[in-house]
Amino acid sequence: MTSAYADESFHEAPSGGFYVLAAAMFDPAAYETARDAMRDVLGRRRAKKLHWNEMDAQQRHNAAKAVAGIDSFHVVTVGVPMPVKRQERARAKCLDRLVHELHSYGVTHLMIESRTDQLDRRDVATVTRARRHLSKDALFQVDHQAGADEPLFWAADVVAGAVYAHRRGQPGYRRVLDDCLYEIDVATDC
Repeated sequence: MTSAYADESFHEAPSGGFYVLAAAMFDPAAYETARDAMRDVLGRRRAKKLHWNEMDAQQRHNAAKAVAGIDSFHVVTVGVPMPVKRQERARAKCLDRLVHELHSYGVTHLMIESRTDQLDRRDVATVTRARRHLSKDALFQVDHQAGADEPLFWAADVVAGAVYAHRRGQPGYRRVLDDCLYEIDVATDC
């Protein structure tokens, strides 16, 4: 089973808002190497997990370099526009497209960082609807897990953060990841 690990970032705004959903894919043989790399980036911080929004500029750059240095590939869907209070609609559109893209890369299992039971159920419903548009014999499942429990989510967080920063006028972090990132704009119809 080939897995991907997803996390998000977003910018709500009356105009110019967007939703970023990033999925990190690793060769299963590289999982432990990737986890160790993410733990190294976390370092001795007292945080339970690595989080882009809690890093300074140098830490973000180091995190992007660490992710770029892992044998990995990242698929990112960016929902536009995303007006204020339309976050869940934008997420659903991004997740729907992400399922199709990941399936085309041979992914059969998507792990998403857990939010709340209700929001996790929405994700499952979205994936179930998206799966109907895959081939009849397609295998694709989704599960949720706490972000602090799986360092592979942290790589997805870094990728989402780098794409977010690029969209907000700071392209440097995204440039570090250019060779291992595929970004797709998704119309949210919001």
